[in-house]
Amino acid sequence: MPAIPATSVANLRDLGGLPLGGGRSVRSGLVLRSAQLDRLEPEEPVVAGLKLRTVVDLRTAAERADRPDRLPEGARLLVADVLADHLAASGLPPAARLKTLLNDPALAEEHLGGGRILEAMRRTYRAFVTSESARASYRALLTELGTPGAGPLLFHCTAGKDRTGWAATVVLTLLGADEATVREEYLGVNAAVRQAFAPMIEGFVAQGGDPALALAMIGVVPEYLDAGLEEVAERHGSMEAYVRDGLGVPDELTELIRERLTVYAA
Repeated sequence: MPAIPATSVANLRDLGGLPLGGGRSVRSGLVLRSAQLDRLEPEEPVVAGLKLRTVVDLRTAAERADRPDRLPEGARLLVADVLADHLAASGLPPAARLKTLLNDPALAEEHLGGGRILEAMRRTYRAFVTSESARASYRALLTELGTPGAGPLLFHCTAGKDRTGWAATVVLTLLGADEATVREEYLGVNAAVRQAFAPMIEGFVAQGGDPALALAMIGVVPEYLDAGLEEVAERHGSMEAYVRDGLGVPDELTELIRERLTVYAA
């Protein structure tokens, strides 16, 4: 799923067109994902053509204050702070402090070097499943996606890879995508994220930072996603049960999401 070539929005993607089995696919133009929208130019033709009606911002309060979203005319903003609880419990996790860590190689090495990045990210992904703020945030997103007659929706975090990647995983699995499709979509952001953060990576390395650590911070790997999926399996047994019991989304709403977001091939 190639990124939409917008110059003012990094890592912009439409989930539309992804296969769901049984001759079905995700309906195009209704559910999109991206990095933060602080540089969005509503008049850019590719952006204007999306006709966005709802933007779901998954970032923390500090991230939103530092780089507030710019919205297309007529679009409304829904704040859904996934990491609020995790932030309070354990300090700002890697998913929300990319800018700080990439500007300070010594700090990054102290907290995340020596393989600690993997365990830190796995804890974060488990928190996507277990924390109340994450459950409320992903419930809000799914509720918006199941609203009949609603227009195109875009959800995003800072880089559009972790909080956003988990949201896409939940949506696609709920719609019936197989594991291979879900994983390919999740990992498909790496090229766009590396391009967006290339100047910061170069600066990090120039200051003596470990290139491998920089790439681990700004990209995604299967082990991150595995942690979230393992937490779902251990606590709920299946994604449907997680959505119903963990997120509190009733089966009736799930069916509305499937009806709204899926289409059969001609």
